[in-house]
Amino acid sequence: MERSFKVSEFINFLQYDLEISSSAIAMALRTHQQWHDPLPMLLWQYGLISIEQLTRIFDWLETQTSKDFKL
Repeated sequence: MERSFKVSEFINFLQYDLEISSSAIAMALRTHQQWHDPLPMLLWQYGLISIEQLTRIFDWLETQTSKDFKL
């Protein structure tokens, strides 16, 4: 399935809605590029977000990917 959102929208959500620091996001992005692990899981595994924030991320991702879904 193709993503229906831009990475910049996701980063904006992380920074402005969840108030995750730019440095935390940058560190997770570097690790993601090296190991290709899912960014939300990296943020959580490194203790940069709470389980509640992780849940909000997955809810946001689900909302974004279902926006363009047509039956």
